[in-house]
Amino acid sequence: MSSNLAIKLRAGTQKSHTAAENVGFMKCFLKGVVDRGCFAKFLGNLYYVYSELEAEIERHREHFAVSAIYFPELNRQAALEKDMEFYYGKDWRSQVKPSPAAQSYIARIREVSATAPELLIGHAYTRYMGDLSGGQMLQKIAQPALKLEGYQGTAFYNFEQIPDKKAFKEKYRQALDKIAIDDATTESIVAEANKAFKFNMQMAQELEGNLIKAIGQVLFNSLTRSHNQGSTEVATAN
Repeated sequence: MSSNLAIKLRAGTQKSHTAAENVGFMKCFLKGVVDRGCFAKFLGNLYYVYSELEAEIERHREHFAVSAIYFPELNRQAALEKDMEFYYGKDWRSQVKPSPAAQSYIARIREVSATAPELLIGHAYTRYMGDLSGGQMLQKIAQPALKLEGYQGTAFYNFEQIPDKKAFKEKYRQALDKIAIDDATTESIVAEANKAFKFNMQMAQELEGNLIKAIGQVLFNSLTRSHNQGSTEVATAN
């Protein structure tokens, strides 16, 4: 029995994917304008999101559906802790707090974990497949923009245990397709993935005020005027 979940997730989130790239913060990022403070806040929010997501996936690792996408080598919490220490120092925990959008995102992860654990798949797919695809491009942009060496300050994007990302993504898609679920559950997971996109967009939108303060309204307007057709979708296809 195949749910064709991977194909349905990709097709069903395409509009959300493009919308996410058209958030002002991401438009600026994709054009090489990255503010160190904003980037640190961006990663800080992700630290809290991944800490929650990975804890709940671990909790449901024996669940009939969640077990299919249980790949600890994807975990980002430890890498994000390295990044937090790089940007904020040893006492980063006293300085970094989740934003309102991140708190809403975390609350949703907890809610689905408690009521319908299979929906965690939508959140895992949205984040990890993005990190292995377009996220790799973001690392290559952030590195020179912030004058960083190697994965210094961008450990989040370094999947040390996944040397062949393309092969792993295919393995992940195959695992998704093997999950024995009905059409209604498949649709619910796709809908949840779209919710995950919205939470990620809201976290990025929250940073726009800080970014405008850093680069100025005029430059921000010029960088965000045009519509992005979805450049990282090309990366996702690889």
